[in-house]
Amino acid sequence: MFETEKPTGTGYTTTVAFLTVALVFIPAALMFFRPSGYLPVGLAVACSVICLALAVRSWKKSSQLSMPSIEITSIEQGVRAK
Repeated sequence: MFETEKPTGTGYTTTVAFLTVALVFIPAALMFFRPSGYLPVGLAVACSVICLALAVRSWKKSSQLSMPSIEITSIEQGVRAK
């Protein structure tokens, strides 16, 4: 009779956190500490790339879980099976 609403707004929190680290905090740390040499800069770039990859993975996982078409399809299949 009544459909329960799923909580929204928290599915992409991890994605935003990874993007913030990759695009804000790591570049800010590079500017603040002014590293010399290629090793610290290369390490920072590698960490940014890892964070971006994790953000993409998290976004894909969250978007697949919250797609209404998947829910509608599964409900329709359940009705047809009965």
